[in-house]
Amino acid sequence: MDSVDEAVRDPWLPDLLLRTERDALLPLLRRAPEAAYGLRTACPGWTVRDVLAHCAAALVRIVEGRLEEGVFLPAANAADVAERAHRPVARILDELERGLTEAGPAIAAGDGTLDAVALGEWIHAGDVRDAWGEPGAYGGDGLSLALPLLRTASRKRDTPRLVAGLDGHAGPVFLGNEVPGRPAARFDGEATTLIRLYSGRPLVATRYALVGATEAELLIYR
Repeated sequence: MDSVDEAVRDPWLPDLLLRTERDALLPLLRRAPEAAYGLRTACPGWTVRDVLAHCAAALVRIVEGRLEEGVFLPAANAADVAERAHRPVARILDELERGLTEAGPAIAAGDGTLDAVALGEWIHAGDVRDAWGEPGAYGGDGLSLALPLLRTASRKRDTPRLVAGLDGHAGPVFLGNEVPGRPAARFDGEATTLIRLYSGRPLVATRYALVGATEAELLIYR
């Protein structure tokens, strides 16, 4: 293990990311027309409304401590979305705002397992922006907060070591784990593209160089 693997967890980083995204996303959501919530997203089978219902449900589960076994597996996620299928959009947004506001302290009090939920919520906010053609998908003020969480997730998901040279970013970002006998892979491109790459989001119209690893090896959601 080298020095780049020795990052110390900041338990309040997920809270800061969630609150930052709340302040940026909720005004956009509340002024959007009803029809916009029916648009399809990068998440197979899910509309914008479904993505937001999933996000709201996941965060409120954390707030209320309802974290039974299998709670974030696909079947449970689908059940949470189905439960909210007939609720008004405004009610879903209220629930989402509550979750983005209150889940952070509960995540901070834990052992780090739920930190990835905050990253996932932020990525889903990017899914909404992308579906609506809004600028800043997988970027914006939360990007610098999301990158350390992505680094941690890439290691927990046992992706291979990658050194990322990001446009406009001072110094390289190290992700994944060293693999004996295998040189580190190299990525050069925009940070938003790196997020898309690791989260399995569409890479259409992006520009990047990836050497020493395949896109499939880097996925943190499998």
